[in-house]
Amino acid sequence: MADSAFFCTLSHEGVLAVRGADASKFLQGQLTCNLNYLSDTQASLGARCTQKGRMQSSFRILLEGDGVLMAMATELLEPQLADLKKYAVFSKSKLTDESAAWVRFGLEHADAALISLGLELPADTDSVVRNDGLIAIRVSPERAELWVAADQADAIKGKLSAQLAEGSLNQWLLGQIRAGIGQVMPSTRELFIPQMLNLQAVGGVSFKKGCYTGQEIVARMQYLGKLKRRLYRLTLDASELPEPGTQLFSPTHGSSIGEVVLAANGPQNIELLAVLQAEAAEGGDIHLGALEGPALYLLDLPYQLDRDREIQR
Repeated sequence: MADSAFFCTLSHEGVLAVRGADASKFLQGQLTCNLNYLSDTQASLGARCTQKGRMQSSFRILLEGDGVLMAMATELLEPQLADLKKYAVFSKSKLTDESAAWVRFGLEHADAALISLGLELPADTDSVVRNDGLIAIRVSPERAELWVAADQADAIKGKLSAQLAEGSLNQWLLGQIRAGIGQVMPSTRELFIPQMLNLQAVGGVSFKKGCYTGQEIVARMQYLGKLKRRLYRLTLDASELPEPGTQLFSPTHGSSIGEVVLAANGPQNIELLAVLQAEAAEGGDIHLGALEGPALYLLDLPYQLDRDREIQR
């Protein structure tokens, strides 16, 4: 069913709002993405890093009303909210948890359903279209998020149900894995720098925006080409999904060579994203959880890493 049309509720994420006259200016110094690139028709991926360039959160960000909204793993929202508020005290911006104000649906192969709601969404990734309080975002080819005000959610879900099968969150995450889009989870908080999740390859890092927290480390890694660990897509024959942060091993190296980022059940096997040492990934002898654990096999990602192109953002 992963290749057929469906919708599901994105219950695994919350919505952090930053509103007010200084919202974008304040966040420009906090986030990896360039707030100046956002518009009514353009969203972005992004991350917030520590001073050492390690990601505290990753998210999808878009303009809404008098500020911006960021969707991230629910468990990360409150810690990020509390931490950001410390830096916003002298800024004309207000930070709140707006998770209860929004219901978000994931739609796959379902552009016709969006059109029936007056949302003709372009094919370009990160494009945004709005109609009658609804917001649709293209998150990868044939996949879209639909953001709905909570008081409209039941009515919109009814309209979607009349046209589409209701799928599971697992199916949605499988599509995310196949799109090669990693995500920070509570167990991987402050574990990766953005390039380890290939965030720069999917538009989530700007190298032209100037300073932000962790920028020096992130930029140095890009320009000096010293990154030895990055995101890969793999398959695994096992009965139980590995949790984010589960270690991967290589008998050749005799030690841990990476961690699981995100996993979902596919039609035959488990599919997952993992950060791996490039040298070990090329060797191909990769095991889950222990040197003698279940074997993993590399799959292709739908994009190429291109440092010269990435630094033009």
